[in-house]
Amino acid sequence: MKKREFLRITGIAGAGLMVSPFFSCEPSNKTPEADLPEPKLADNTFSLPELGFAMNALEPRIDTRTMEIHHGKHHAGYVNKLNAALVETPELAGRSLEDLLATITEDQTALRNNGGGHFNHSLYWKVIAPGGGSAPVGDLATAINSSFGSQDAFAEEFFNAAKTRFGSGWAWLCLGADSKLFVCSTPNQDNPLMTNIAEQTGTPVLGIDVWEHAYYLNYQNKRSDYISAFIELVNWDQVSANFASATA
Repeated sequence: MKKREFLRITGIAGAGLMVSPFFSCEPSNKTPEADLPEPKLADNTFSLPELGFAMNALEPRIDTRTMEIHHGKHHAGYVNKLNAALVETPELAGRSLEDLLATITEDQTALRNNGGGHFNHSLYWKVIAPGGGSAPVGDLATAINSSFGSQDAFAEEFFNAAKTRFGSGWAWLCLGADSKLFVCSTPNQDNPLMTNIAEQTGTPVLGIDVWEHAYYLNYQNKRSDYISAFIELVNWDQVSANFASATA
């Protein structure tokens, strides 16, 4: 399938998309995200990954200021708070992030929210790139066709999962225990690695952040437009590598 055909499937009109109740016309005394101080990262275990491209490299689909806030404030904040939470739980020191997420429970709020936030964003930065890629190919394309019937069917399901996730959260393409791909969405910073929490569990190979901080400066309430823009930036070579790693 050509890139144009793949993107056509994700070009569903955004009319009628509900605006999250997070935004209202009431005045707020909260500090705007853009004015938040730079988080000071704790010197412990996890660190903020570097981007593989310049902050302005995704223009015009994702604007520079959104990237600066999203990576330098939100993601950095998750890393800092995760490290702080691990100071309080020294018995977990030295475990991989994936292992932590696989074993956390609903009541481990700090590890759940910040560990999830760190993993989710680390994947997000890798699966997008300036110019993106043409479309899924090779083993990944074969698996998509086997699991969904066609690339068009996958594209529509992924788009709808991202569009209809109520409030803040993520949509995912994952490899399940049955070696088939599936699409799902999770609230907040949860992800399918959280076996004690997620409704569907598996290994994420592609994820899209649909928290409003990921797109609101440029797209306001037009989440559909942001999703379409994200699809144009997907680095399918990286997604294929994620899939190969998950199946190894």
